[in-house]
Formats: sequence, structure tokens, C-alpha cells
Amino acid sequence: MSRVQAGVIFRDPVHFLAFGFGSGLAPVAPGTFGTLVGVIIGLALQPLGLIANALVVLAISLAGIWICGESARRLGEHDHPGIVWDEIAGYLLTMLAAPPGWPWVIAGFCLFRFFDIWKPRPIRDLDHGMSGGLGIMLDDIMAGVYAGAVLLGIRYLIPA
Repeated sequence: MSRVQAGVIFRDPVHFLAFGFGSGLAPVAPGTFGTLVGVIIGLALQPLGLIANALVVLAISLAGIWICGESARRLGEHDHPGIVWDEIAGYLLTMLAAPPGWPWVIAGFCLFRFFDIWKPRPIRDLDHGMSGGLGIMLDDIMAGVYAGAVLLGIRYLIPA
């Protein structure tokens, strides 16, 4: 794993985005810090409603394929741990249909991190089997789908 200097990240817009506005430079658990950026973005998007949120998540995810792939190419390392744009997109997907409120934000955060770290099948296969930006993004998108499904299951089990 290469060590990336903060100056490189903050001078290059591609790296700046891929590294989650600098959160990926955290010395430990950069994915967790990137997910926290996703929490902030998600809270800002919450008032927009489901359709607008879905369009933003789609745009962030599609842009992330190029952003993550290009950052990895420039760094010469596939899926550098500091590249956290994929965590941002995955968390936002997790929260797409979640109800508002801090308990849901925290539950979504925990579930997404759980599935992103554990990587059950087929997430692990996607993580190891694909290269480039699509490979970087897809495992976190799948973790977001798994976490979102569990979150929706919890939502329907808990009476309103």
C-alpha cells in the first residue's frame, strides 16, 4: 500500500473527490471516515425526497466509477484504502428509503460498515473479481443494497 501525501490529494480534484474531500487520509479506518462524509451528505439530501435522492445516488455512483478508477490509475494502486468515494455512494444507497431520524442514520451507518467490512458473497467475489473503477464501486454498492434491505426489514418490523 502506497502512502499518499495530503498535498497530492488536495491539489488534484480527482483525488480530492476519490478521497472523500480528504477523509480518506485518516490514518486508521479511512472507510469509516469516508462513510461519515456520506452521513453528512445524506443528512443534507434528506429534505429532497426519494426521487431526488435516488437521482443523486445514481449520479454519485456513476461518477464514482470514473473518479475511483482514475484516482487508482494515477496512484498506481487498485482500490487504495484512501479511496472512499465508494463508501459515500454505498452509504447513500443504504439510506435511500430509510425514515428520517438519528436512530436510522446510526443503524444505516452500522449496517453499511458491517457489510462493507464483512463482504459476504457475492460482495467478496465482486471485490476480488473486477478491476478499475467499476470494481472499486460495485462491492460498496452491493454492501449498500444489503444494508438497505436489512434497514427496510427493520423499518417494517418496528411499528410506526
